[in-house]
Amino acid sequence: MRKQELVRRVAGETGQTESQATTAVNAVFAAIEETLANGDEVNISGFGSFKVVERASREGRNPQTGAPMTIAARKSPTFSPGTQLKRSVNGGEA
Repeated sequence: MRKQELVRRVAGETGQTESQATTAVNAVFAAIEETLANGDEVNISGFGSFKVVERASREGRNPQTGAPMTIAARKSPTFSPGTQLKRSVNGGEA
């Protein structure tokens, strides 16, 4: 599902126009992005949680030359699905 399909689905479920639904969907994504950028976690009950994890620097290899190189440390967003979402995906099983 792409973002525009999500917007159409939200508009249909809520009776809003696609323009109003686009605003709502963008606001949700912006709130999640801003919260993660501030180093906080986003927990959506029954759905899952988003958080930022620190990836340590590590040694790697340049795939073109095979030369060793250092891959810099970075922060990466992650998502952990909640129990209810896992059950839905697995057809009602945990």
